Amino acid sequence: MDLLEIFKALSNKTRLQILKGLKDPAKHFPPQDEGDVNIVGVCVSSIQEGIGLSQSTVSDYLATLQRAGLVEARRIGQWTYYKRNEKAIKSLADMIGTEL
Repeated sequence: MDLLEIFKALSNKTRLQILKGLKDPAKHFPPQDEGDVNIVGVCVSSIQEGIGLSQSTVSDYLATLQRAGLVEARRIGQWTYYKRNEKAIKSLADMIGTEL
């Protein structure tokens, strides 16, 4: 776990907002056609609509969160769906509690 990479990813207000929104996606993002958002994840276009930024900016933010290990991506057809990596977030919380 690269703490510096994680903290860099979390240092942006919008990336933090995306990660918080993915904690309860049905509440923070518009409905989508492909399955349960808690299982499948949230489509980039739904995240874009919920955040109000361009798709390229949202995709860039999601890539940063993914590189940090905070979100997982799943491709279904031509669409990419994102959800939180709860195991990594729990590990981060534990590490902060014990090492910082």
